[in-house]
Amino acid sequence: MISIIEIIKTILFGIVEGITEWLPISSTGHMILLNEFVKLNVSEEFWEMFLVVIQLGAILAVVLLFWNKIFPFRFKEKPVIRTDIFVLWFKILVACIPAAVIGLAFDDVFDALFYNPTCVAVALIVFGIAFIVIENRNKNLSPKITELHQITFQTAFMIGVFQLLAAVFPGTSRSGATIVGALLIGVSRTVAAEFTFFLAIPVMLGASLLKIVKFGFHFTGAELTVLLVGMVSAFLVSVIVIRFLMGYIKKHDFKVFGWYRIVLGAAVLLYFTLAG
Repeated sequence: MISIIEIIKTILFGIVEGITEWLPISSTGHMILLNEFVKLNVSEEFWEMFLVVIQLGAILAVVLLFWNKIFPFRFKEKPVIRTDIFVLWFKILVACIPAAVIGLAFDDVFDALFYNPTCVAVALIVFGIAFIVIENRNKNLSPKITELHQITFQTAFMIGVFQLLAAVFPGTSRSGATIVGALLIGVSRTVAAEFTFFLAIPVMLGASLLKIVKFGFHFTGAELTVLLVGMVSAFLVSVIVIRFLMGYIKKHDFKVFGWYRIVLGAAVLLYFTLAG
């Protein structure tokens, strides 16, 4: 029987996941910090799986909010197939190629080399600086791509290369890496954010499936409860955060997130230096 305290701790992890998965501030960096102060009473193997699979809740928020933009079939007076949405999905799959190929081949190697507080902190700071520099550079420039359909297969692949950085270096932030890459090649903030959200669907589904297969399907009742509670809380918070972000970036740039990343990275370095 799982305790109320464990449920509360799980909800807290879901809240952090729902906030940090979509804001470009690194869910990994925040989860590492939170885990220092709030530890779930679970095995190490389950914890590693939980950190990834909890993202499925966040993904369902994207599906809910953007259903009309990502589902190619319409059933009103007669069935209609939206070919433009099929093309968008092909572009998303192209963007997945770099991280899928390299990530699957070297996933364990990257975790062993870079999944530590120092590397996470450095990635937070470096990409925080990148956000500030790129936004300053783009201040007086008009974006070349202002609609989703304007993203070419080449542009999608280039964004996917930036996503690869997040697969290699924890703390980079998957959304942060793809948004930085998109801004750098002339994509507007709104389109960059939307494409990043859509790109997360196959990426997170694939990563979650991989982790579940590695863990096995022998969940205890307590483990299944923890996983479901985490996913539900991540879903509910994600709905709020995605709506907030899409409204925010219509009037503001990403620099505030860059400064936040730098401060958080410095805090992570300081904490683990003192703790060590």
